[in-house]
Amino acid sequence: MTFSVSRERVGHLLQHHGAAMVLLALVAAGALAFDSFATAANAASVVVSSSFLAIIAIGMTFVIISGGIDLSVGSLFVLGGVLAAYGSQAGPVVALALPLLVCGAVGLAQGLLIARTGMAPFIVTLAGLLGVRGLMLAISDEGATTYLVRDRTFAGLGQGELLGLTFPVYVTIALALAAMVLLQRTGFGQNVYAIGGNEQAAALMGVPVARTKVYVYLMSGLLAGLAGALNAARLSSGVTILGIGMELDVIAAVVIGGTLLTGGAGGITGTIAGVLLLGVIQSMINQVGSLTSSIQQVVSGAFLALVVVTQRLLGKAQRIT
Repeated sequence: MTFSVSRERVGHLLQHHGAAMVLLALVAAGALAFDSFATAANAASVVVSSSFLAIIAIGMTFVIISGGIDLSVGSLFVLGGVLAAYGSQAGPVVALALPLLVCGAVGLAQGLLIARTGMAPFIVTLAGLLGVRGLMLAISDEGATTYLVRDRTFAGLGQGELLGLTFPVYVTIALALAAMVLLQRTGFGQNVYAIGGNEQAAALMGVPVARTKVYVYLMSGLLAGLAGALNAARLSSGVTILGIGMELDVIAAVVIGGTLLTGGAGGITGTIAGVLLLGVIQSMINQVGSLTSSIQQVVSGAFLALVVVTQRLLGKAQRIT
């Protein structure tokens, strides 16, 4: 009995804090192996570059916990950047509102299709991935036109700094804290967990399944558009070649952070740890110098496979106990 309880506690620890423990181990290894790794400048670089992925991953966490998936976030990210740069010609309010409005509308439409028609999230959001990228190409003349951010106020949202960190980092922190409260301390968050755990049982308990699903996809679309807008402000342009394959990085970060692909379990702290873990891996590869950026994809894929296998083994162990 004592052994089974101990095994269950270890499984719970690995499930919820495994990414953070691996992150700490990698940081320690990097500090010992590279002189320029454990510096304030490198730490700031990792955090700043990871902030945009983290914003999208927060929304994806809600989606995956609910038992769904959103493959459109990479396309929404680049569309948000193009729309923000285009809208900046009319001022900072339009530059921020336009991508939120359009990307939020896409997320809402996807949520309605999934919740009201019973269509598979994979199919709906795959169609969204293709359709949104097509819309972005139409707006940018097949990618030939790159809109520049000319409004200094809006550009300041992405380029302004406080204590060595850009404003998007503080936006990410605020969103993460709000998401933690929403997921852990509200009825909506409990509904998300319930739907991901067992949708039929949740419906029998009176959980508003359809409405909750619509909200999580709306949230995912809004956050992807926001991340794209902030990135456009940082780069001072709506770059059209970004976002390709980004949805896979986001999903990898969320799953590495301990959120089950089958739904019903996960959290924001694990997701942030997963995002930072991918950022630290990239930083360590950059420190080596002789390795290409493609190595990060290999390592990230290996981490993802290891985490999924571990989750499956932990799930079997918990059922046995």
